[in-house]
Amino acid sequence: MSFLNVLQNRYTTKKYDASKNISDVEINELKEILQLSPSSINSQPWRFDFVSGAQVKSELADVSFFNKEKVLNASHLVVFSAIDSIAFFEKQIEENLPEGAVGYYNQFLKNKSEEEVKAWMSHQVYIALGVFLSACATMRIDSTPMEGILPESYASILKLENHLPLFAVAIGYRDSEDANQPEKIGKSRLDRNAVVFSI
Repeated sequence: MSFLNVLQNRYTTKKYDASKNISDVEINELKEILQLSPSSINSQPWRFDFVSGAQVKSELADVSFFNKEKVLNASHLVVFSAIDSIAFFEKQIEENLPEGAVGYYNQFLKNKSEEEVKAWMSHQVYIALGVFLSACATMRIDSTPMEGILPESYASILKLENHLPLFAVAIGYRDSEDANQPEKIGKSRLDRNAVVFSI
């Protein structure tokens, strides 16, 4: 199946089959895919937590607004967090990135406000989200990206330091009765000519 066909068939899953779990082999592959995700200057200002334990999933489900059932029934919940400490981030890049990348940060980003730098870091995490959703679809794993979470509560439950969750992605296998499947309701997108242009 081509990548175009993959995207034509992926959708945001609304109902999961709780009896089906993703294999450890595939979870490890998804972890490596996230590790390899691109980011500006290879900054990697992120953390990815794969949650499968029933107790922690239950706690996270309770602070996931209307996404509770998806969190509970999915095979795994993957929490995407951005670094939330400028000092922590600067130490990380100084220890791991080449001089040119650190120089770019120092010249173009360091003097911006804390809010602007954190927004830039968050943008990198969204790049990883795109990679992840595409990878899941290619592997025939269903997914549901969710911004409908309480970030501070997620951070407390996961005992995170220097990171703040931005969103989570439920992954697993759809319930055959999920009403949101493209086969049932079609694929809804704006007309290509309204969003894609040739200059």
